Amino acid sequence: MTMSIAFQGAVEDAAKQRQADSVVKINDNELNEKNIVSNPTEINKQITKGVVRAKLNKRRHLVIPAAISPTYLDHLMPSIVTDLFQPQTVTYNGGIANIKKWSISCYLEVMESGIPCTNPHEGLKSHCLELLETCNKLFSSWYRQQHACNDETTSSYKLDAEGNPIVSRLMTFITRYTPAPDENALLKHVDGAGKVDGSVVVALPIDRWTASEEENSFEGYGGGLTFWDGRIQRSTDGTRGPEEIDYDTRSGDIAFIDRAVWHQANPITKGTRWALVIFYKVER
Repeated sequence: MTMSIAFQGAVEDAAKQRQADSVVKINDNELNEKNIVSNPTEINKQITKGVVRAKLNKRRHLVIPAAISPTYLDHLMPSIVTDLFQPQTVTYNGGIANIKKWSISCYLEVMESGIPCTNPHEGLKSHCLELLETCNKLFSSWYRQQHACNDETTSSYKLDAEGNPIVSRLMTFITRYTPAPDENALLKHVDGAGKVDGSVVVALPIDRWTASEEENSFEGYGGGLTFWDGRIQRSTDGTRGPEEIDYDTRSGDIAFIDRAVWHQANPITKGTRWALVIFYKVER
């Protein structure tokens, strides 16, 4: 597995941003949109540059390190891990990544038909609503640029006042991975069985509120995201397929994923790993 050079450079920039974030002091009433995004004046430039690089490599996903402020997520996370997170057991027809019963996610929003459950957690949704609305705007901006040269796609969707597609969240959930069997990963899959227009994954902080960071940290014990996307390559065993790309994601990193792109949440063997996932529909 390889990490793109562009992402490695972005990781270094993100590390500097996290260091700066760590000394920022903010009050509850200051946690508005400008605090959710790490660098509001640069995020659109980061998306634009990332999409250009992705298209040059025929990729339909983009990962931006520390796009969401780790400081903001540190404010959001304690209530999630100590109170609001209540995983629901759901059964997927045919299984998801070979797992038929999934019991490590708490659903904030579900599809109109009640899939995958009929009791979404309204309290958790309310707690995360500002973050969800911010993700809508970021996904919409990315989707417009990712599909800018696709006449069939761009001519059919509805636009907002800024010229970005209007998007709706189809499903939203927070997942807690542990080293336990069937809880340590979500192996190779496409989101929504390929029936959603795209998705977002936000890496959440290491849980430092229910135990020590040392106990709950998964760093050095797996994690991150892998994508199978981009130019077709020949592997060492002679088979051909898309490039395999590995990202060592950390708190605040955001992944934009186009329809039916194969990817996985990589296994961990220690600690806990948290992620927010949103499935999107582009209104037409």
